[in-house]
Amino acid sequence: MVLRRLLFTVLNNPRVIEKLSESWPIRAAAKLTASALTRAQLGGREAARRLLRDGSLARRAARLQETFLRELRDGARARDWPRSPGNRRGGSGPSQ
Repeated sequence: MVLRRLLFTVLNNPRVIEKLSESWPIRAAAKLTASALTRAQLGGREAARRLLRDGSLARRAARLQETFLRELRDGARARDWPRSPGNRRGGSGPSQ
């Protein structure tokens, strides 16, 4: 508990933060993190361009939509939906 409080006090000191930010390990870690994030972002953009250029994204989206609608229709038919107003099952009035 005391160690936590002491560490909190030291790390909230602006001079300590500035000294740490100028140290080699912190700068190396920051460069590595920035490099990894930049590579991931560029890789994601290139993958998106490839998908859009090939048209495979549009084909996959259309196939997903067709499959979803087919499953929805099949499920509705299996449950006899939509029912006509006179063909209610269960209670005598509308359900609340």
